[in-house]
Amino acid sequence: MVIVGQTPETCTPEQHVAQRSLLGFVKSMAKEMRDGGSVNLIWADPEAGPGLWAPLGFFASDQSAYVSGQMLRVHPSGRSDPGGPLPLSGRSVLVTGAARGIGRAIATLMQSRGAQVCLLDIPKAEADLKEQAQRLQGTWLTADITAADAGQKIAAHFADRRLDVLVHNAGITRDKKLVNMQPEMWDAVIATNLACQERINHELIRSGTLSSSGRVVLVSSISGIAGNSGQTNYSCSKAGVIGMVEAYAERYIQQGITLNAVAPGFIETDMIATIPFALRQAGRRLNSMSQGGLPDDVAQAVAMFAQANSQGVYGNVLRVCGQALMGA
Repeated sequence: MVIVGQTPETCTPEQHVAQRSLLGFVKSMAKEMRDGGSVNLIWADPEAGPGLWAPLGFFASDQSAYVSGQMLRVHPSGRSDPGGPLPLSGRSVLVTGAARGIGRAIATLMQSRGAQVCLLDIPKAEADLKEQAQRLQGTWLTADITAADAGQKIAAHFADRRLDVLVHNAGITRDKKLVNMQPEMWDAVIATNLACQERINHELIRSGTLSSSGRVVLVSSISGIAGNSGQTNYSCSKAGVIGMVEAYAERYIQQGITLNAVAPGFIETDMIATIPFALRQAGRRLNSMSQGGLPDDVAQAVAMFAQANSQGVYGNVLRVCGQALMGA
């Protein structure tokens, strides 16, 4: 089920109240759905026009199978960019942390929809990175994204072509209760999951590497919304990613660049497979769908934000979590 309402800020006070009430209805209805059904809301500006197509198509299809009880805002798009025969035809995409897991799924889906992909990961992952890049007929780049010159290194890689889509997927965990956490554990997580993204964005925009119709998609986490015991550093970094969307989305769109984030919940990755069975089962049950998600579920949301016709979709943080009870 997809409900399309009007952005409350564009309404009269009475209409604002009614539109805002839809969000509570959607969240409650999503918890009543059965057999994997979903309910989502789009708040569209009256001038959204063709900008409504991408999120509506996403929510109305199985691409949003693990997204429920969520809301997306659609602004006036300013122009209509229908793209090519595939949603990402001819678009150049960089995915960080792409050697495995969610990053690999994002790169794979992007390529299947017509994108030319570049996969980035740390040097010790080069063998897997090269294998995946060759499979996708793309390029690869090894780099320490926390290095001061990471942005320049990426810009140099794209010196002969524009970069249309930048996906910041790379991230690490260094879990400990705060009382037992070493300073270097805190610093590593903040540097990798948050600080470097802001720095790289600034450099790629400053240098003109990111195109004037670019898409920047960040990967946050449910932990950044609800917090998690033993993950103060990780939750802090992922909440900061949400803050980046809030702080920069309106500024980026002035240059034609959209900024959004996805916040995955319990996703069945290789790392999750190492968790004891009982804990995995508990994690799967802590959402309205009573199941875990797949890396492809996250990739589908990222791809929607990356499309050429998503120009009016910015400033959103979309949870891909089966309507997790955490932070609900």
